[in-house]
Amino acid sequence: LLNLRTAAGPRLGVKLPKGILDVAAAAAWYKRPAPMDMDDLLQNGKGGLLTALVTEAADGPASLYLQERTVQHAPLVTRPEKIIMMGFNYRRHAAETNTPIPKNPILFNKYNSALNHHGGTITLPVATATQFDYEVELVIVFGRECRNVSEADALDYVAGYCTGNDFTARDMQYLTTQFMIGKTFDGFAPLGPYLVTSDLVGDPNSLRLECRVNGEQRQDWNTNDMIFNCRQMISFASRMMTIRPGDIFFTGTPHGVVYGKPKD
Repeated sequence: LLNLRTAAGPRLGVKLPKGILDVAAAAAWYKRPAPMDMDDLLQNGKGGLLTALVTEAADGPASLYLQERTVQHAPLVTRPEKIIMMGFNYRRHAAETNTPIPKNPILFNKYNSALNHHGGTITLPVATATQFDYEVELVIVFGRECRNVSEADALDYVAGYCTGNDFTARDMQYLTTQFMIGKTFDGFAPLGPYLVTSDLVGDPNSLRLECRVNGEQRQDWNTNDMIFNCRQMISFASRMMTIRPGDIFFTGTPHGVVYGKPKD
């Protein structure tokens, strides 16, 4: 699934063998109700409507489909109630930064103004900060309201997963004891390009994450190195707050960031 960037705002798309199904165009063609964007799908429980439309459009005209190379992406979600962040959640990353292994999940937050899209540009706030860093992460996207859930049931509340970049201004991150001000400048949360539904992903703690900077591989690791796995993080956070459909959870970055490199 993806959010298409249009002059009228984000529109939902579905990647299929014939191309990217423009859900709004298909809904108009078949005169069916359908979710207009990712937030409408997740927050208003319109999965059944989408499934029915996709099934009908499988044999539909080519005009309902876009070629992937022509698509302009919007952020995968645009109106989450919460963007939950996790710090120091990989053993190798904790080691490279000389950070003790945390006893409990380290949670902080970003805001919607930080959301960015696949292929987007981050405008560096150079008047405020000078030390910038990349952090590739697995991002959990929720499809059901989640409160006080067990670890055993935690993944049942997940709609799907995507990749994200917890872009960071390190000098602002450590200006105080709270990470938030170094993490939530405008555009500091790129998401995408796709949300892969949970049934296609299977075990989220057996996935490879990779980050390249100007073509150079900087991060290449597996989510099986997480200190707190996805089930544990969801259960822990759900005891502190109600997680709602459309909320997103950045799960921490593996080693290889600039901050972990030897200092000159």
